[in-house]
Amino acid sequence: MLDYQWSPDEVFHALADPSRRAMVERLVRGPASVTDLARPLPMSLAAVIQHLQVLEGSGLVRSEKTGRVRTCHIEPAALRMAEDWLSRQRTAWEQRLGRLGEYLADEPDPTDRRSTP
Repeated sequence: MLDYQWSPDEVFHALADPSRRAMVERLVRGPASVTDLARPLPMSLAAVIQHLQVLEGSGLVRSEKTGRVRTCHIEPAALRMAEDWLSRQRTAWEQRLGRLGEYLADEPDPTDRRSTP
């Protein structure tokens, strides 16, 4: 098995475009030809191919050509890497917000006139 190193910057850049996200969403359901990926998109086949090159460069998609048909597949490892990064960020922020909530719960309410003499 090949050992790829995906960059979060490249993956998130690739996912920043709505057309590329639509292609990824379609490929999550299973392999598709370039023509199938292009069909619902309001762009030329050449533009779809450029978007696919970005997705392949980021490691999210791989393609193989059999005869005249190029079939694209999702690369789950790159998606997992993005998911892991997001999960770490979510965990860090949840911890920070939890500590802030605890701090605020311990502090007296300055607008509560009953707590002042």
